[in-house]
Amino acid sequence: MDIVIRAAVVFVLLWFVLRVSGKRQVTQLSAFELILLVTLGDLISQTVLQEDLSLTGGTLAVATFTLLSVLLSWLSWRFRRPRRLLEGEPTILVKDGHVDDTVLRYERLPVDDVLAAAREHGVRDLAAVDLMVLEADGTFSVFTRSDAASPGDPPRRGSDVS
Repeated sequence: MDIVIRAAVVFVLLWFVLRVSGKRQVTQLSAFELILLVTLGDLISQTVLQEDLSLTGGTLAVATFTLLSVLLSWLSWRFRRPRRLLEGEPTILVKDGHVDDTVLRYERLPVDDVLAAAREHGVRDLAAVDLMVLEADGTFSVFTRSDAASPGDPPRRGSDVS
């Protein structure tokens, strides 16, 4: 039982550290995928190197992490509130060409990163940006004023179709 408790505590600690470290630190991997990969690697190496001295202990630790990961993934899929807590939410950095400095400070994101993301999306001037979003996975989405729906475009989901 001690192994299950230690594995659960380490899982929660790793999740917390990744959430506090910021979205840009875990680009492309979800926090759970990163936790699972790092921890499973360590648990497997401890079992293989016999630091735990017990195959059962290593198997139990890996099973605990896997079970927690599956449970939290299911909760995230099923319910909105746990999803926001576990995976994070997109954050609006630029709206109508104006950078939100408060959000940049909160996300610990230099304005140079915002400018670089705009350039990567082919935008030279932030005044042309309608919306720039820091996604939960650490990537940037940039919508320029020219991205607005034209009259021939199909309606977007949730829009009024009258």
